[in-house]
Amino acid sequence: MIIQIHLTDQSVITREFSHPVLARDLAREYQKRCDYPILTCRINHEDASLNTAVDRDCDLTFCDLRNPSANMSYQTSLTFLYNKAVHDVLGKNVKVFIWNSLNKGLYTTLRPGNFTVKDIEKVSERMHELIEMDIAFHERIIHCEEIEKIAKEKNIEHMIANSPDVQDAIYCTILDEGEILFHHLLPSTGYLKAFELRKYHNGILLRFPHPVLSPDKVLPFENQQMLYESFSEAARWGKLMGISCAADLNEKMLQNDYKDLILLSEALHEKKIADIAQQIHDSKKRMILIAGPSSSGKTTFAKRLIIQLRVLGAKPLYLGTDDYFLSRTETPLLENGEKDYESLRAVDCELLMQNMNDLLAGKKVDLPVYDFFKGEKVFGTRITAIDHTQPIIMEGIHALNPELTTAIPDEEKFKIYISPLTQVNIDAYNRIPTTDARMLRRLVRDYQFRGYSANETIKNWPGVRLGEEKYIFPFNGEADVFFNSHCLYELAVLKKYAEPLLKQITPDQNEYPEARRMLEFLEFFVAMPDDSIIPNNSIMREFIGGSVIVH
Repeated sequence: MIIQIHLTDQSVITREFSHPVLARDLAREYQKRCDYPILTCRINHEDASLNTAVDRDCDLTFCDLRNPSANMSYQTSLTFLYNKAVHDVLGKNVKVFIWNSLNKGLYTTLRPGNFTVKDIEKVSERMHELIEMDIAFHERIIHCEEIEKIAKEKNIEHMIANSPDVQDAIYCTILDEGEILFHHLLPSTGYLKAFELRKYHNGILLRFPHPVLSPDKVLPFENQQMLYESFSEAARWGKLMGISCAADLNEKMLQNDYKDLILLSEALHEKKIADIAQQIHDSKKRMILIAGPSSSGKTTFAKRLIIQLRVLGAKPLYLGTDDYFLSRTETPLLENGEKDYESLRAVDCELLMQNMNDLLAGKKVDLPVYDFFKGEKVFGTRITAIDHTQPIIMEGIHALNPELTTAIPDEEKFKIYISPLTQVNIDAYNRIPTTDARMLRRLVRDYQFRGYSANETIKNWPGVRLGEEKYIFPFNGEADVFFNSHCLYELAVLKKYAEPLLKQITPDQNEYPEARRMLEFLEFFVAMPDDSIIPNNSIMREFIGGSVIVH
């Protein structure tokens, strides 16, 4: 039996064995040669637990927290341990709810919710005790009938109902604790040394290492009040529309009762945009900056904001920072020699600031239009001037970075951060990461309008995420307002478009494990039978097509 072992530092070792060997034993042997703790593995492009016995010729790849599947295994294992510690300290009748990502961790609540800071400290101490004991996690695959039986015993049958594509789950146990989960766990509690518990508003933050910025330790706490308020608003919207989990959304799809959901969701978006337009109008600021991560719907939002400002009597000028990219021959390079399109270095900041100040001063300006086929700015097609009452709407991933507009007076700036904050989870305990929902949007849009395959989108996604962590997320605290562009019905829509694309990725491709992971979480959602009733100015139209605003 020959095993090619791929270490996390990209080196490859060939080993030969006469008998099966556990992946975790090999991981311990090679851990010292890896930068970060090994958490899971891949066997011939299939995600696998370190408890897997390797019994055939194969390629074995070790995965640390930077791998999406390993990251979800760490989070799932940690929340399961947290659940166990809560029950040990506060009693079995206390239920844990996992809501959303926040401050490099997860925002959670307990019901009943009358806990104290001392209670949280005791839960944290219990988690550390269980980690020091290095107790093994056990898991087994369960199928439909057993899922229904266990769910009924736990009084959570509603949470996992109405998902006809889901054929199995994982029943995980540690000592006397058992839960239905949908990600494989790490081998034991000893793998979970890095975490932090912290009281936050009416809940508890469960914080852990970050896959991009800090894969082996918890980063310092930074209060993200505006993000917290946006998630709270999303939860209120979900309650208003009767959607608390995937089962609620699926029921509307199965009953063909989703028209009102779409109209209400779109009306809430329009009201929020109108409110932001009123704030801008009242502030009398003229430089409106809109930023957010990939696939946030920035362009649609910006154009709808312009319409609302026009209703108030303004005549906004729209600009995109993409038109200020350096010529492709001037684009700076990364350490690996590839062109760096994600950083601010790829933008002609000097020209942008000169144009903005000239416009604000009432001068006539020759604005560039970037030709992405030629890879250069084109001049002479957009010679523009504005009067002293007209605001400028500037949209782009770097719009909130102070370096981009350092020569523009701060009193002229109104800053908006936009991102889709997913609030529809599988159930109270198994969540859908916002990052996954954004990748689905990008995957569908890339195929529809940019000619990219799902394979190419998945391949490029880690670079996009790295750019976001470096150049976008650090500046969301600069915003005056936050717009949540998530549509509560969107996963039911995106499934129809994304699923066939993901299924085209074959087992011999490096992107296959990530495609499989995405397909597995899409199983929890029923596709919308007819998306033609989605309004043609909806943010969703930016991704699935049919928009009167973009493309």
